[in-house]
Amino acid sequence: QCIIISGESGAGKTESAHLIVQHLTFLGKANNRALREKILQVNPLVEAFGNACTAINDNSSRFGKYLEMMFTPTGAVMGAKISEYLLEKSRVIKQAVGEKNFHIFYYIYAGLYHQKKLSEYRLPDKKPPRYIDNATGKVMHDIVTKDSYGRQFEAIQHCFRIIGFTDEEVYSVYRILTGILNTGNIEFAAISSQHQTDKSEVPNPEALDNAAALLSIGSEELQEALTSHCVVTRGETIIRTNTVDKAADVRDAMSKALYGRLFSWIVNRINTLLQPDKNICNAESGMNVGILDIFGFENFARNSFEQLCINIANEQIQFYFNQHIFALEQMEYQSEGIDATTVEYEDNRPLLDMFLQKPMGLLSLLDEESRFPQATDLTLVDKFEDNLRCKYFWRPKGVELSFGIQHYAGKVLYDASAFLEKNRDTLPADIVVVLRTSENKLLQQLFSSPLTKTGNLAQARARVTAASRSLPPQLSAGRIKVDTMEVMRHPEETTNMKRQTMASYFRYSLMDLLSKMVVGQPHFIRCIKPNDDREALMFSHERVLLQLRYTGILETVKIRQKGYSHRILFEEFVKRYYYLAFKAHETPVGSRENCLAILEKSKLDNWILGKTKVFLKYYHIEQLNLFLREVIGRVVVMQAYIKGWLGARRYKKVKDKRENSALTIQSAWRGYEARRKYKEIKNRRTDAAIHIQAAFRGYIARKNYTRLKNSTECVADPQLTNSCSTSDFDCEEDWQQTSNQSSPMVPDFLDKQTKKNDLDEISASPVILKHSFEVNESQPISQSEAVADHQLSSLLRSRKQGGSENCLEQKLRTPRRRCQQPKMLNSPEDNMYYNQLNGTLEYQGSKRKPRKLGQIKVLDGEDEYYESLSAVESTPEDDSFLSSPSPPSSRRVSFAQS
Repeated sequence: QCIIISGESGAGKTESAHLIVQHLTFLGKANNRALREKILQVNPLVEAFGNACTAINDNSSRFGKYLEMMFTPTGAVMGAKISEYLLEKSRVIKQAVGEKNFHIFYYIYAGLYHQKKLSEYRLPDKKPPRYIDNATGKVMHDIVTKDSYGRQFEAIQHCFRIIGFTDEEVYSVYRILTGILNTGNIEFAAISSQHQTDKSEVPNPEALDNAAALLSIGSEELQEALTSHCVVTRGETIIRTNTVDKAADVRDAMSKALYGRLFSWIVNRINTLLQPDKNICNAESGMNVGILDIFGFENFARNSFEQLCINIANEQIQFYFNQHIFALEQMEYQSEGIDATTVEYEDNRPLLDMFLQKPMGLLSLLDEESRFPQATDLTLVDKFEDNLRCKYFWRPKGVELSFGIQHYAGKVLYDASAFLEKNRDTLPADIVVVLRTSENKLLQQLFSSPLTKTGNLAQARARVTAASRSLPPQLSAGRIKVDTMEVMRHPEETTNMKRQTMASYFRYSLMDLLSKMVVGQPHFIRCIKPNDDREALMFSHERVLLQLRYTGILETVKIRQKGYSHRILFEEFVKRYYYLAFKAHETPVGSRENCLAILEKSKLDNWILGKTKVFLKYYHIEQLNLFLREVIGRVVVMQAYIKGWLGARRYKKVKDKRENSALTIQSAWRGYEARRKYKEIKNRRTDAAIHIQAAFRGYIARKNYTRLKNSTECVADPQLTNSCSTSDFDCEEDWQQTSNQSSPMVPDFLDKQTKKNDLDEISASPVILKHSFEVNESQPISQSEAVADHQLSSLLRSRKQGGSENCLEQKLRTPRRRCQQPKMLNSPEDNMYYNQLNGTLEYQGSKRKPRKLGQIKVLDGEDEYYESLSAVESTPEDDSFLSSPSPPSSRRVSFAQS
């Protein structure tokens, strides 16, 4: 697509371009937000360098801008590219009365002033430089007092930063701009010598030194390049001096070249930073929307060479408009066999031929006259008058350096002064050589890259020629002479060995611009200027009607009423609107019958089917789009319901899966917590059982020791023997109680939940009688104690031999050790204990699954108690102790079965 914005200067073309860019950027939202911000910042940055204040417009575009926005097939913006044409470089060195230089010079001056950096860039703070000064003398006052300049400078810095310029690049741009302003302050004076009278010099070297310092070149080399030039004749180099006027022209040509190439470099840099990512989509796929914002038609009080080029460009755009709207449309009617009313329109083709044809066109005559060194502006006008004999050209009487042109928008009178000089646009090779010696890398690049046929700086190349490198330091120091043949070869190559003129650049620029516009479908936007006084809410009927007439709007209205503005191929029409008459899954072919079915289904009228295209009125497309939107809306509703149902079903599955996962996690966690708590309880009860066993064993040992000690005293004292014998029955009863206490009864301080194995350990704890005798083995034994021990041993042997058992034998009976056979249940206390223990086991064992018939029982943790009660052989006792008789095996089996 191509959007062509046209109209007079001040009609609002630039603002319309801003709105279009914002609109397209909003519609083509991409995931990369930074890219959208960069594209929106392109226009303010480029316009600061390319727009200026004129007599009829405060923000007039002084160049042609073609912005291409690139989109993916899905409609997302992925990059942008700018093409600039015909920058008015002459505005840098001189402006007409009531006009100003480019905006950037005022912005940077005000910004550096408020930042207290004027001295760093060698700029005066009292008197403005000559290039931005005017007759009113209020430039410096406006720079200091106006806040708008300072805000614009901050906005420009923001644009540089957002788009992606580095700080070093921005610093180099500022130095080149301030170097241009200081170059304009260089003055020349004539000096006379014995042999030469037309030599010039720089009387005040301050401005020269400032400019050389900012451009990072030697001041002596710059002065020599400004005041002299080299001429190569038959292999010999001749250095000729320049006059004051010639030196001033070289200075101004250098300033124009610096600014023009800097502007081209900024545009190329923006294109590099905004180029689309090749991984996303191919930039050559054709998904582009171009926006042409070019300078409008101008008719000032004094019109010069720049106005002639601008108006010729507008003539070309008007011709393209006429061709597309009238000529091509009517030719298409004839080729498709459609009878349509012919609309008369004003064709400006003869006027364009007068400008552009070769060899007798106005631009060709201008180039021819520019090649003659002795030609003047007067001879140029005479040549125009002699060769341009048509109704569109005339020469007013009484004014020598003037000629008039009858444009499509009206008559314009041009002043031919300086036409030849502006068209030549010469830049001496000496200046190019000196600027290539700059230590500023950006400045080296500006004058090392060649120019294209449109006069713009070419993109940087990977291959760097020898001449494009900076010269050795000896040259900048001025210690050696330069090989002129070597350094002049590349400057000539930058213009393809032919000295190009502004007219040739202009011609190629128009060709390039038209080649981009004709590729896509054009859309024309006509900006109408309401009045010439730049007043708000003021509508001049005569002025508006004049614009409507010469732009062809009235004829366009007629052809739109009688003709068919939309002409669509059968295949494209069916592909776009087949939803209206066919089902979604069908793929109808692009035939005449299918197009007819769609149109009849839509119930439209006043349409015509040609041989290969459908011809529709301007309102048919809106109706078809509304019908299509309704159909697609119904499809979207169905899709929404289906997607909702699928989403709900998917959500239910995910929810169930998550619930099951939660249950699994809860189960695993609870098991872990139960095992951890069980382990803690087991450890705590084990520790408690150990403490209870220790206390119980100590208690039994002390009690047995006390009874043993009392028995020993009875044996040692004969008087007590009878009492011991008479109380033998009592001793037997007491010993039985002691034995019962040593049986596994549960003390009152034990909990019912105490583990069976712990209780078994308690019940199996032996009464360490032997150890009781050995407690004080290390202590000395008295004589009475020794006699008592001897008598006790004799008594025990006699009792054993006699087979009788008395109280002493019962007291000396060795308790049952661990792993010995369990004793019989002889007392009610024993029955009560085991009944209580079995009740606990029955309660805990009730939770276990019943064992099937023939199934082998596997012992678990609760069966540890039974395992401890299994039949094990008794350990042998020492000879000094008597072991109690083993109980019968039937008792052990019956206990295990319980």
